[in-house]
Amino acid sequence: MKRYLLITCFFIAALSACKKDTPFNAAKQAATDDAAIQAYIKANNITATKDASGVYYAVITPGTGAYPNANSTITVNYTGKLLNGSVFDSESAFVTTFSGVIAGWEAITHINTGGRILLLIPSALGYGNTANQGIPANSVLIFTIDLTGFSN
Repeated sequence: MKRYLLITCFFIAALSACKKDTPFNAAKQAATDDAAIQAYIKANNITATKDASGVYYAVITPGTGAYPNANSTITVNYTGKLLNGSVFDSESAFVTTFSGVIAGWEAITHINTGGRILLLIPSALGYGNTANQGIPANSVLIFTIDLTGFSN
């Protein structure tokens, strides 16, 4: 009987010593992303504004006319990069709605047709803590986007 008790205690001790996965901490990741974005802005001498969503943006060329809104269908040329400069996507004459892209793209509403904007998107407004097609989990994304047109 003592032998079974000893074996049972051993298994309980072994199982309790197993490393537990720490839960994802969104606030900590947001702070990490914000610090990384600010460091990138400083290192690249960018004048950027942080909008209410947490996206930093720099209007390179404002464009003219009306602004798109969250319900617009937009046509853009864009390049997406990681903070290390590696390009993960690029496309011309891309047509989409804001519901068809990552949440951080809504900052495009800060420019008019013909405008160019630089977006620095925290991971929560990109692909979050999930890797996606070569983009590592928790990646800050950088997009240079030319708004060539939109319709409501």
